[in-house]
Amino acid sequence: MAAELVLAFLLDVTLSEPPATLHPVVWMGRAIAPLKRMPTRAPALELALGGVYTLALTCGSALLGLLALLHAGRAGAFVLEVFLLWSCFALKGLYRAGEQMRRALAAHDLPAGREALMSLCSRDPSALSETELAGATIESLSENASDSIVAPLFYYTLFGVPGALFYRAANTLDAMVGYHGRYEYLGKVAARLDDLLNLIPARLTALLMTLAGALLRMPVTRGVHVALRDHARTESPNAGWPMALAAGLLGVRLDKRDAYALGAELAPPDDRALHGMLRLLACTGVLTFV
Repeated sequence: MAAELVLAFLLDVTLSEPPATLHPVVWMGRAIAPLKRMPTRAPALELALGGVYTLALTCGSALLGLLALLHAGRAGAFVLEVFLLWSCFALKGLYRAGEQMRRALAAHDLPAGREALMSLCSRDPSALSETELAGATIESLSENASDSIVAPLFYYTLFGVPGALFYRAANTLDAMVGYHGRYEYLGKVAARLDDLLNLIPARLTALLMTLAGALLRMPVTRGVHVALRDHARTESPNAGWPMALAAGLLGVRLDKRDAYALGAELAPPDDRALHGMLRLLACTGVLTFV
Protein backbone atom coordinates (compact mmCIF):
# COMPACT_ATOMS: atom_id res chain seq x y z
CA MET A 1 0.00 0.00 0.00
CA ALA A 2 2.79 2.46 0.85
CA ALA A 3 4.58 2.07 -2.49
CA GLU A 4 1.34 2.51 -4.46
CA LEU A 5 0.46 5.61 -2.47
CA VAL A 6 3.89 7.21 -2.95
CA LEU A 7 3.78 6.63 -6.70
CA ALA A 8 0.21 7.94 -6.96
CA PHE A 9 1.20 11.05 -5.02
CA LEU A 10 4.23 11.67 -7.22
CA LEU A 11 2.12 11.30 -10.35
CA ASP A 12 -0.43 13.74 -8.98
CA VAL A 13 2.06 16.46 -8.05
CA THR A 14 4.10 16.12 -11.24
CA LEU A 15 1.59 15.28 -13.97
CA SER A 16 -1.64 16.45 -12.31
CA GLU A 17 -4.59 14.24 -13.31
CA PRO A 18 -4.72 11.44 -15.91
CA PRO A 19 -5.88 12.27 -19.48
CA ALA A 20 -9.64 12.74 -19.69
CA THR A 21 -10.05 9.76 -22.02
CA LEU A 22 -8.54 7.47 -19.36
CA HIS A 23 -9.83 9.21 -16.23
CA PRO A 24 -12.25 7.06 -14.16
CA VAL A 25 -13.81 10.16 -12.54
CA VAL A 26 -14.48 11.63 -15.99
CA TRP A 27 -16.16 8.34 -16.89
CA MET A 28 -18.28 8.69 -13.76
CA GLY A 29 -19.32 12.16 -14.88
CA ARG A 30 -20.32 10.82 -18.30
CA ALA A 31 -22.35 8.09 -16.63
CA ILE A 32 -24.20 10.73 -14.61
CA ALA A 33 -24.96 12.94 -17.64
CA PRO A 34 -28.03 10.92 -18.76
CA LEU A 35 -29.55 11.39 -15.32
CA LYS A 36 -29.37 15.17 -15.79
CA ARG A 37 -31.11 14.95 -19.16
CA MET A 38 -34.13 13.06 -17.87
CA PRO A 39 -37.43 14.97 -18.06
CA THR A 40 -38.92 16.29 -14.85
CA ARG A 41 -41.05 13.72 -13.07
CA ALA A 42 -42.99 13.46 -9.82
CA PRO A 43 -40.72 14.20 -6.80
CA ALA A 44 -41.20 10.68 -5.35
CA LEU A 45 -40.24 9.07 -8.66
CA GLU A 46 -37.19 11.33 -9.03
CA LEU A 47 -36.13 10.52 -5.47
CA ALA A 48 -36.35 6.77 -6.15
CA LEU A 49 -34.61 7.07 -9.50
CA GLY A 50 -31.82 9.14 -7.98
CA GLY A 51 -31.41 6.60 -5.18
CA VAL A 52 -31.11 3.68 -7.61
CA TYR A 53 -28.66 5.64 -9.76
CA THR A 54 -26.56 6.53 -6.72
CA LEU A 55 -26.44 2.92 -5.54
CA ALA A 56 -25.58 1.64 -9.01
CA LEU A 57 -22.82 4.15 -9.70
CA THR A 58 -21.09 3.99 -6.30
CA CYS A 59 -21.25 0.23 -5.84
CA GLY A 60 -20.63 -0.36 -9.55
CA SER A 61 -17.48 1.79 -9.51
CA ALA A 62 -16.13 -0.01 -6.46
CA LEU A 63 -17.00 -3.44 -7.87
CA LEU A 64 -15.45 -2.75 -11.28
CA GLY A 65 -12.28 -1.52 -9.60
CA LEU A 66 -12.12 -4.62 -7.42
CA LEU A 67 -12.71 -7.02 -10.32
CA ALA A 68 -10.10 -5.28 -12.45
CA LEU A 69 -7.53 -5.59 -9.68
CA LEU A 70 -8.36 -9.25 -9.07
CA HIS A 71 -7.92 -10.16 -12.74
CA ALA A 72 -4.89 -8.01 -13.52
CA GLY A 73 -2.20 -10.34 -12.15
CA ARG A 74 0.33 -9.31 -9.52
CA ALA A 75 2.35 -6.84 -11.59
CA GLY A 76 -0.72 -5.57 -13.42
CA ALA A 77 -2.61 -5.07 -10.17
CA PHE A 78 0.23 -2.92 -8.82
CA VAL A 79 0.20 -0.66 -11.89
CA LEU A 80 -3.60 -0.53 -11.98
CA GLU A 81 -3.84 0.33 -8.28
CA VAL A 82 -1.37 3.19 -8.72
CA PHE A 83 -3.32 4.51 -11.70
CA LEU A 84 -6.74 4.27 -10.05
CA LEU A 85 -5.48 5.84 -6.85
CA TRP A 86 -3.82 8.64 -8.83
CA SER A 87 -7.14 9.35 -10.54
CA CYS A 88 -8.85 9.86 -7.17
CA PHE A 89 -6.58 12.77 -6.12
CA ALA A 90 -6.39 16.32 -7.48
CA LEU A 91 -3.83 18.26 -5.43
CA LYS A 92 -1.93 19.74 -8.36
CA GLY A 93 -5.12 20.32 -10.33
CA LEU A 94 -6.57 22.32 -7.44
CA TYR A 95 -3.34 24.26 -6.95
CA ARG A 96 -3.15 25.10 -10.66
CA ALA A 97 -6.76 26.31 -10.75
CA GLY A 98 -6.17 28.46 -7.67
CA GLU A 99 -2.98 29.92 -9.14
CA GLN A 100 -4.84 30.78 -12.33
CA MET A 101 -7.34 32.76 -10.27
CA ARG A 102 -4.60 34.43 -8.23
CA ARG A 103 -2.88 35.69 -11.36
CA ALA A 104 -6.15 36.98 -12.80
CA LEU A 105 -6.94 38.89 -9.62
CA ALA A 106 -3.39 40.25 -9.31
CA ALA A 107 -3.77 41.64 -12.83
CA HIS A 108 -7.32 42.90 -12.03
CA ASP A 109 -8.56 40.84 -14.98
CA LEU A 110 -12.16 40.28 -13.94
CA PRO A 111 -13.26 38.30 -17.04
CA ALA A 112 -10.33 35.90 -16.65
CA GLY A 113 -11.11 35.52 -12.96
CA ARG A 114 -14.74 34.73 -13.66
CA GLU A 115 -13.72 32.13 -16.23
CA ALA A 116 -11.21 30.59 -13.80
CA LEU A 117 -13.88 30.13 -11.12
CA MET A 118 -15.91 27.83 -13.36
CA SER A 119 -13.23 25.16 -13.06
CA LEU A 120 -13.47 25.23 -9.27
CA CYS A 121 -17.15 25.39 -8.33
CA SER A 122 -20.68 25.64 -9.69
CA ARG A 123 -21.33 29.16 -8.40
CA ASP A 124 -22.38 31.62 -11.14
CA PRO A 125 -19.40 33.98 -11.50
CA SER A 126 -21.00 36.46 -13.94
CA ALA A 127 -21.90 39.06 -11.30
CA LEU A 128 -19.12 38.44 -8.77
CA SER A 129 -16.62 41.13 -7.83
CA GLU A 130 -12.88 40.54 -7.40
CA THR A 131 -13.37 40.15 -3.65
CA GLU A 132 -16.16 37.62 -4.15
CA LEU A 133 -14.08 35.70 -6.69
CA ALA A 134 -11.17 35.52 -4.23
CA GLY A 135 -13.49 34.39 -1.45
CA ALA A 136 -15.24 31.75 -3.58
CA THR A 137 -11.85 30.37 -4.64
CA ILE A 138 -10.59 30.14 -1.07
CA GLU A 139 -13.82 28.40 -0.06
CA SER A 140 -13.57 25.94 -2.95
CA LEU A 141 -9.89 25.14 -2.33
CA SER A 142 -10.43 24.58 1.38
CA GLU A 143 -13.51 22.38 0.83
CA ASN A 144 -11.80 20.42 -1.93
CA ALA A 145 -8.81 19.79 0.31
CA SER A 146 -11.21 17.32 1.90
CA ASP A 147 -13.11 16.15 -1.18
CA SER A 148 -10.12 15.66 -3.48
CA ILE A 149 -7.26 14.82 -1.12
CA VAL A 150 -8.11 13.78 2.44
CA ALA A 151 -11.37 11.87 1.87
CA PRO A 152 -10.15 9.65 -1.02
CA LEU A 153 -7.05 8.75 1.00
CA PHE A 154 -9.17 8.12 4.11
CA TYR A 155 -11.37 5.61 2.27
CA TYR A 156 -8.38 4.08 0.49
CA THR A 157 -6.79 3.47 3.87
CA LEU A 158 -9.95 1.77 5.15
CA PHE A 159 -11.13 -0.15 2.08
CA GLY A 160 -8.42 0.05 -0.56
CA VAL A 161 -8.96 1.29 -4.10
CA PRO A 162 -12.66 0.17 -4.17
CA GLY A 163 -13.29 2.43 -1.17
CA ALA A 164 -11.64 5.41 -2.86
CA LEU A 165 -13.63 4.79 -6.06
CA PHE A 166 -16.89 4.46 -4.09
CA TYR A 167 -16.20 7.81 -2.45
CA ARG A 168 -15.26 9.56 -5.70
CA ALA A 169 -18.44 8.28 -7.37
CA ALA A 170 -20.60 9.62 -4.52
CA ASN A 171 -18.75 12.94 -4.49
CA THR A 172 -19.03 13.34 -8.27
CA LEU A 173 -22.76 12.63 -8.13
CA ASP A 174 -23.18 15.22 -5.40
CA ALA A 175 -21.20 17.79 -7.40
CA MET A 176 -23.36 17.26 -10.50
CA VAL A 177 -26.89 16.80 -9.13
CA GLY A 178 -26.72 17.08 -5.34
CA TYR A 179 -28.03 20.61 -4.92
CA HIS A 180 -31.29 22.55 -4.70
CA GLY A 181 -33.24 23.52 -7.81
CA ARG A 182 -33.77 21.40 -10.92
CA TYR A 183 -32.12 18.30 -9.43
CA GLU A 184 -33.46 18.65 -5.89
CA TYR A 185 -34.99 15.18 -5.72
CA LEU A 186 -32.77 13.39 -8.24
CA GLY A 187 -29.72 14.35 -6.23
CA LYS A 188 -31.06 14.13 -2.69
CA VAL A 189 -29.79 10.59 -1.98
CA ALA A 190 -26.38 11.43 -3.46
CA ALA A 191 -26.18 14.62 -1.40
CA ARG A 192 -27.05 12.82 1.85
CA LEU A 193 -24.58 10.02 1.09
CA ASP A 194 -21.86 12.57 0.37
CA ASP A 195 -22.63 14.33 3.67
CA LEU A 196 -22.32 11.03 5.52
CA LEU A 197 -19.08 10.02 3.82
CA ASN A 198 -17.48 13.39 4.56
CA LEU A 199 -18.35 13.57 8.27
CA ILE A 200 -14.92 12.33 9.38
CA PRO A 201 -12.72 13.49 6.44
CA ALA A 202 -13.90 17.12 6.68
CA ARG A 203 -12.98 17.31 10.35
CA LEU A 204 -9.74 15.47 9.72
CA THR A 205 -8.99 18.03 7.00
CA ALA A 206 -9.51 20.82 9.53
CA LEU A 207 -7.04 19.14 11.90
CA LEU A 208 -4.45 18.70 9.16
CA MET A 209 -5.00 22.27 7.99
CA THR A 210 -4.48 23.49 11.55
CA LEU A 211 -1.14 21.68 11.67
CA ALA A 212 -0.23 23.10 8.26
CA GLY A 213 -1.12 26.58 9.50
CA ALA A 214 1.15 26.12 12.50
CA LEU A 215 4.03 25.01 10.26
CA LEU A 216 3.45 28.07 8.05
CA ARG A 217 3.37 30.36 11.12
CA MET A 218 -0.23 31.39 10.58
CA PRO A 219 -2.46 32.52 13.50
CA VAL A 220 -3.72 29.09 14.54
CA THR A 221 -5.59 30.38 17.60
CA ARG A 222 -7.68 32.70 15.46
CA GLY A 223 -8.25 29.96 12.90
CA VAL A 224 -9.53 27.51 15.49
CA HIS A 225 -11.70 30.20 17.10
CA VAL A 226 -13.40 31.08 13.79
CA ALA A 227 -13.83 27.39 12.91
CA LEU A 228 -15.47 26.54 16.22
CA ARG A 229 -17.73 29.58 16.02
CA ASP A 230 -18.72 29.64 12.34
CA HIS A 231 -18.49 26.09 10.98
CA ALA A 232 -22.24 25.47 11.34
CA ARG A 233 -23.24 28.53 9.32
CA THR A 234 -22.91 26.80 5.96
CA GLU A 235 -25.68 24.59 4.60
CA SER A 236 -23.30 21.64 4.40
CA PRO A 237 -22.66 19.92 7.75
CA ASN A 238 -19.04 19.37 6.70
CA ALA A 239 -17.73 22.11 4.40
CA GLY A 240 -17.91 24.76 7.12
CA TRP A 241 -15.04 23.19 9.09
CA PRO A 242 -12.18 23.65 6.59
CA MET A 243 -13.73 26.82 5.16
CA ALA A 244 -14.13 28.61 8.48
CA LEU A 245 -10.69 27.45 9.60
CA ALA A 246 -9.14 28.84 6.40
CA ALA A 247 -10.94 32.15 6.98
CA GLY A 248 -9.40 32.45 10.44
CA LEU A 249 -5.93 31.30 9.41
CA LEU A 250 -5.83 33.73 6.48
CA GLY A 251 -7.53 36.56 8.34
CA VAL A 252 -10.25 37.07 5.72
CA ARG A 253 -14.02 37.14 5.59
CA LEU A 254 -15.61 34.43 3.45
CA ASP A 255 -19.22 35.07 2.57
CA LYS A 256 -21.83 34.01 0.05
CA ARG A 257 -24.63 36.42 -0.75
CA ASP A 258 -27.78 35.73 1.25
CA ALA A 259 -26.28 32.52 2.63
CA TYR A 260 -23.50 32.82 5.21
CA ALA A 261 -20.50 34.80 6.44
CA LEU A 262 -17.44 33.11 7.96
CA GLY A 263 -15.10 35.37 9.89
CA ALA A 264 -17.44 38.31 9.38
CA GLU A 265 -15.21 40.68 11.35
CA LEU A 266 -12.12 39.98 9.24
CA ALA A 267 -10.79 41.75 6.14
CA PRO A 268 -12.11 41.06 2.63
CA PRO A 269 -10.03 38.52 0.65
CA ASP A 270 -7.73 39.46 -2.23
CA ASP A 271 -5.00 37.89 -4.36
CA ARG A 272 -2.54 37.96 -1.43
CA ALA A 273 -4.95 35.97 0.72
CA LEU A 274 -5.34 33.55 -2.17
CA HIS A 275 -1.56 33.14 -2.28
CA GLY A 276 -1.70 32.22 1.41
CA MET A 277 -4.47 29.71 0.69
CA LEU A 278 -2.34 28.05 -1.99
CA ARG A 279 0.52 27.65 0.49
CA LEU A 280 -1.93 26.23 3.02
CA LEU A 281 -3.38 23.82 0.45
CA ALA A 282 0.05 22.55 -0.60
CA CYS A 283 1.19 22.02 2.99
CA THR A 284 -2.08 20.30 3.94
CA GLY A 285 -1.80 18.02 0.93
CA VAL A 286 1.75 16.97 1.75
CA LEU A 287 0.84 16.37 5.41
CA THR A 288 -2.10 14.21 4.33
CA PHE A 289 0.10 11.88 2.30
CA VAL A 290 2.82 11.82 4.94
